[in-house]
Amino acid sequence: MPETSLVPETSPAPAPAHWKRNVALFLSGQTVSLFGSMVVQYVVMWYVTLESKSGLAIALYAVCAFAPQGVVSIFGGVLADRMNRKTLTIVADAGIAAATLVLALLMLNGITDLWVILLAVAVRSFGAGVQTPTVQAIIPQIVPADQMMRVNGIFQTISSAMALLAPAAAAAIYAGFGVVPVFFLDVITAVIGIGLLTLVAVPTLERASAATTTYRQDLVEGMRYIWTHRIVRWLLLVFAIIFMLTVAPSFVTPLMVARTFGSEKWMLAVLEIAFSVGMLLGGALISTWLAKHSRIGLVLISTFSFAVLTVALGLSTNLWVFYGFMFLFGLAVPLFSTPFMTLIQETVEPEKHGRVFSYVGIVMALATPIGMVVFGPLADVISVQTLLIVAGLATIVVTIVAIMVPSGQAAIAAARATSTPVAEGSAEKPVAV
Repeated sequence: MPETSLVPETSPAPAPAHWKRNVALFLSGQTVSLFGSMVVQYVVMWYVTLESKSGLAIALYAVCAFAPQGVVSIFGGVLADRMNRKTLTIVADAGIAAATLVLALLMLNGITDLWVILLAVAVRSFGAGVQTPTVQAIIPQIVPADQMMRVNGIFQTISSAMALLAPAAAAAIYAGFGVVPVFFLDVITAVIGIGLLTLVAVPTLERASAATTTYRQDLVEGMRYIWTHRIVRWLLLVFAIIFMLTVAPSFVTPLMVARTFGSEKWMLAVLEIAFSVGMLLGGALISTWLAKHSRIGLVLISTFSFAVLTVALGLSTNLWVFYGFMFLFGLAVPLFSTPFMTLIQETVEPEKHGRVFSYVGIVMALATPIGMVVFGPLADVISVQTLLIVAGLATIVVTIVAIMVPSGQAAIAAARATSTPVAEGSAEKPVAV
């Protein structure tokens, strides 16, 4: 079967003159909505960790948080290629907010069992399965091609800043008022995000308005496209490795803190703040100094960084050293995620963005719970430290193999050859790292 062309056959329409206003409104709305979601994520994770101190319970949380998203992403990406993406994002966000409000009201009436919390997490995950690939597919529609890496980096920086504020807000709300008010906060931020998104001009793609194929045909076409596209296929493989062997074990780091260093809420809050400060700095670097560097080079460097830092976390015997390694782990996240998303946005045809990003969401959503199904129960049998060390070493070995095999070499070479002009008429190439 022939390999798919490296460069999209159909380029996005030229960005309108007011694209900066569109991007500012879009990023602002998504950031506000993301802040509420992050606060919920932290509080629920801490609640499960501190109430149970069980690896199995944390594994159940990970499954509820990611598995539904993986299932729904199969259809979410197809919808994103068949409908107006702004409308679809608004509907998904509103659905998440409505479900969250209902569950908050149930809890106010005394239904506060763990299964209710996990149900809330699962419902939100279903909505994210539609929202996430759609949001990623909107960005290339409203951003000029030569500004995508920079805008993605800015979005990562803003998101990291919210991630820095979210743990502090989560700790304050959780300690002072409990779990229920967090759900109301999420509803409020979702409403604000939807309001700002209504002001953004997102055109309906010609392919979406004239779609004649069935959903099944679109799904099969998306899978065939990924399989024959060497860059996307290899990137998804690396993405799966990262989520299974480093992101999934990172879910048990709060458990390590609670078991080894203490169960005070501030310890878990500082853990997340250290990670978020690292992400903030990494986002600033990727949107400025590293914006012109090789996408694939940054992906490879950050992948090995994740592996080494996972081992370092497992070897830490001092709480503040542990926080330091979490800071570095957070620093590496934008250096992986931003060039990863940019490579896909640059090399995939606009009318296929939704389907491709839906499969990215599937890998992310399923790799983490699959990893946690293994690491969670093991954390009740052996130490979290041992799990982290083994996972980090395994990541190094698997990544080296992925790079050395012929398909990996071909994908890396193809990715290095792919570039986006910095300005109209410019032939400048990304600077290799």
